[in-house]
Amino acid sequence: MAGEQSHDVSACKRVDAGISRVFQLLGKRWTGPIVSVLTAGPAYFVALRRAVPGISERMLSDRLTELAAAGLVVREVYEGPPLRVVYRLTEAGAALEPALTELGGWAEKYLPEAERAEGC
Repeated sequence: MAGEQSHDVSACKRVDAGISRVFQLLGKRWTGPIVSVLTAGPAYFVALRRAVPGISERMLSDRLTELAAAGLVVREVYEGPPLRVVYRLTEAGAALEPALTELGGWAEKYLPEAERAEGC
């Protein structure tokens, strides 16, 4: 058709493989906020649940398991009574803090208030 430009799909820039891996993990709902809370230091499960409004216990447990499998979070069990479980970031997890801080600043500047999670 006249006026249509040809488009070479193979010439399209591809997303960086590292960015794809990061967002496969951190792009899941709740994962970023959990890591962000843990940047302040280790936390008990119940404290994490309170710090991330709207997350269920099951979802928090699942996300913490995924983060541990990815090497970003460590689960430490302290024998009781009572038995206590603490979660903390590994060195790799803590290294995310500058990026999360930058993303938070970007959100404050560019995302309208209506886009923020309810209850925050």
